[in-house]
Amino acid sequence: MRAALEAVEPESAVRRHLRRQGHWLTVGKQRYDLAKIRNVYLVSVGKAGAPMARAAAVVLGDALIQGVVIVKENHSLREPVLPFEVLEAAHPVPDTRGVMAARKVISMLLTAGPEDLVLCLISGGGSALLTSPVEGVSLADLQALTELLLRSGANIHELNTLRKHLDNVKGGGLTRYAFPAHVESLILSDVVGDDLDVIASGPTVPDPTTYAEAWEIVDKYDLQNRIPQAIRRHLLDGKEGKLPETPKPGDPVFEKVHTQIIGNNLQAASAAVQQAKREGFNAQLLSQPLLGEARQVGAELAALLAQLPRGGQPACLIAGGETTVTVRGDGRGGRNQELALAAVRPLAALPRCGLIAMATDGEDGPTDAAGAVVTEATLARARELGLDLHDFLARNDAYHFFLPLGDLLRFGSTQTNVNDLALLFAV
Repeated sequence: MRAALEAVEPESAVRRHLRRQGHWLTVGKQRYDLAKIRNVYLVSVGKAGAPMARAAAVVLGDALIQGVVIVKENHSLREPVLPFEVLEAAHPVPDTRGVMAARKVISMLLTAGPEDLVLCLISGGGSALLTSPVEGVSLADLQALTELLLRSGANIHELNTLRKHLDNVKGGGLTRYAFPAHVESLILSDVVGDDLDVIASGPTVPDPTTYAEAWEIVDKYDLQNRIPQAIRRHLLDGKEGKLPETPKPGDPVFEKVHTQIIGNNLQAASAAVQQAKREGFNAQLLSQPLLGEARQVGAELAALLAQLPRGGQPACLIAGGETTVTVRGDGRGGRNQELALAAVRPLAALPRCGLIAMATDGEDGPTDAAGAVVTEATLARARELGLDLHDFLARNDAYHFFLPLGDLLRFGSTQTNVNDLALLFAV
């Protein structure tokens, strides 16, 4: 676990892709002569926003004239190392702080001209943290929609398709405000497949999705009459061509924009595999990402464990991705805890096996746990405490199942975010 997290440590990732030698600045594959750049502005948004900004500020030095950093609440750096304020906002449901932060970003970008450079550092969580509702849609409307989609089990692609069509800064919108400045984006990906338009809802890249696709998602989850009326009107107007689409590939606003992934789930999972090998395991990375309903994936991983040989060299399988949870109960937990809970019963029949499910940001759902650990003994130990596995599953209450067992992973915020990892062991 430690090796996986160290591989995607935000400051190191930024320093690998941002370098300055005198008046020359290298950002990814691009090189800039700072003597010809009037001003350098910084926008850093996401759960890893503070450490990414710190690394950039050290590299840029006196070239950096102004910046705005937006992070999830309680994710600010303790020491005052940044030359500008770090703003906090709510996640995953946006709040007023995120709207005010977006206004500061927009105000700063509107001062940028063709001889300026805007450095955008983007990490997971940016969709909620940077929020600018379109005209006619309120923050309360977006909050209600987000809650509905999260409880319906919508995946991040679906959630962000809707967000991009209801927000001024998403789906390439941020680039519109920065135009005609140069824009460089360094991205820590929290999306399976590293789809640039999905990570933080793609504020600096073209949006391939449409209003029609956004409405299809509303249909899919039967939310037509449950979403706020303002959102319904906006989406239908867009679907009927009454509103302009989000900026698409080929739009002039992207002519001076470059984007690069600097860290992702594959890097974290691969580092975990290499560490497992050093520890003496026959370790492999599963090619199939963790996708789908969390409890179904938990059962599938347990079935995979059942196929592994035991008694020889210890085996370790590692998978990365992001599952979803359709919330039907009133319990507490997150997708990793629910995945682990679904594996409890099948693992009880598998001697010398174990499973760890964890969120790399250290925060699984609205809890203080990153995930949970399951072994063959978990079910028996739960029964001794009078814990009814079926009841906890029915109520989506994985947190309170694992809490009395002492099997929650609670190591605090990691200030990075590259999806989830599942580690399977057979000895």
